[in-house]
Amino acid sequence: MTSPHPASRLPRAARTRLARATAALLAAVSLTGCGQESAPSQAVAVTEFNENGVTVRLSVADWRSDAGTLVVTFTPDEPGFHLYSTALPAEGVEGVGRPTEVRPAGSVATAGGMTVDKSVKSITVPGVRAAVPVYPDGPVTVTLPIRATAPGEAKVLIGYASCSSTEGCTIPVADRAVSLRTGEEGLSFGAS
Repeated sequence: MTSPHPASRLPRAARTRLARATAALLAAVSLTGCGQESAPSQAVAVTEFNENGVTVRLSVADWRSDAGTLVVTFTPDEPGFHLYSTALPAEGVEGVGRPTEVRPAGSVATAGGMTVDKSVKSITVPGVRAAVPVYPDGPVTVTLPIRATAPGEAKVLIGYASCSSTEGCTIPVADRAVSLRTGEEGLSFGAS
């Protein structure tokens, strides 16, 4: 005959405390990664502005050493408004439209391709023969990998225009500068 497990010989209250202590120890070990140190995490840099009917929120995610991801969300203030595609030519289509743009300058450069969370659709505009590429009405988020080329001052240049099929268009915004600073302490937004 086999003898009972040593823990089963303990009184019920002692077994409960032992089980709780074991669970707490396992949770602590899993949270600390078995004693491995993780890279220091920096608070996400965030800023926003509102101009010509659109709120623009900029943040930098996953900033490690000298690289991260710039995330820019364009949110029209009124329902029914859309933004033009990032692929729209700078002069628009037959003079109509203004591309949505996110361009780093100064001590920050692109480190990969731009992505957009919405698919482009084509619309027709009175007086324009060609289709005009736009995003669906509402917010659009542009993501761009960036890297610091040196410590110091940088800018993100923002461009956009929003339009509604019933209300018309807002005044386009071109090269709206948002200040950044890169350094040993990481990346931060300045006054914009």
